[in-house]
Amino acid sequence: MSAPPSTRPAPETGGPPRRPRSRRATGLVVGLVALVVVLLASLAVGARAIPPETVLDVLLNPTSGSFDAVVVLEQRLPRTLLGLAVGLALGGAGALMQALTRNPLADPGVLGITWGASAAVVLGIVAFGVASVTGYVWFALVGSAVVAVVVYLLGQSGRSGATPARLALAGTAIGASLQGAVYAVVLVDSRSFDQFRVWRVGSLSGRDPDALVQVLPFLAVGALLALGVCRALNALALGEETGRALGVKVPQVRVLTGLAIVLLCGGATAACGPIAFVGLAVPHFARWVTGPDQRWVVPYSMVLGAVLVVGADVVGRVAASPAEVEVGVVTAFVGAPVFLAIARRRRVVAL
Repeated sequence: MSAPPSTRPAPETGGPPRRPRSRRATGLVVGLVALVVVLLASLAVGARAIPPETVLDVLLNPTSGSFDAVVVLEQRLPRTLLGLAVGLALGGAGALMQALTRNPLADPGVLGITWGASAAVVLGIVAFGVASVTGYVWFALVGSAVVAVVVYLLGQSGRSGATPARLALAGTAIGASLQGAVYAVVLVDSRSFDQFRVWRVGSLSGRDPDALVQVLPFLAVGALLALGVCRALNALALGEETGRALGVKVPQVRVLTGLAIVLLCGGATAACGPIAFVGLAVPHFARWVTGPDQRWVVPYSMVLGAVLVVGADVVGRVAASPAEVEVGVVTAFVGAPVFLAIARRRRVVAL
């Protein structure tokens, strides 16, 4: 007697495995609520603690003229909005980078893009006397773009092409070389060292209030590009040949994705300096909730990146009050264990 047919549905093919839509929606709501909470905490926490109800009253009545209103609107609000934008940018860039290279260890630091921006900023300081975000942003964008192209060209040399391992090795080598060159220059020139030290630490404090205005156009264009290439990245995850069969223009998608990464990373780095591990850690948490569908991973990563950066800034204010721990230091404490956990896996599978 033959066995009854299985009642289980056949597995889906032709795309990434799906998570239940209710789980994705619930996770997104939780992420947005967490973002609202850390944004309010960022406005309330500091050397002068301000009750949340007072913060809300100031936001609803910005012309009150009280001392609390001055603190919230002129000091903490620009800093909080900058952290929000930078977190969105770094989270989205990390998700794109891991999807494009199919390497779960990829982030702006691992692929050398951060050090490309740093080297270009040092060049601007030493050779052209640049001392503002307005100047930094252009040098950071150009440096990020040049290194991204060089890493990709080195990674695709040889018969195997641009494999994840080759890209990671090329990025690490380029980043290490640029790191040595940067420190060699700044240690010789004390004026450049002072400027670079302030910028390099990766912080939201002490930044020009107009920093967000300067980098926002680049971040906005980068975010739109990032959201626009998600569907094509899903197809490429099945392999280049399958992607082409599905109608994806592979070179065009790679160029647009790379441009989005450069705009997001370059703009965020120019405004705040390098902030480590956000682009590495956040996409892994996003994929744990959403699965590998980039149409969900990228927006989730943007929201979670903002939660991490703004939340790390709040933790840095509380941990060493009345002094502060820079946000780049706090994110390193969060991201380093994630990096080690991924690296210690027996095998790393393509995303």
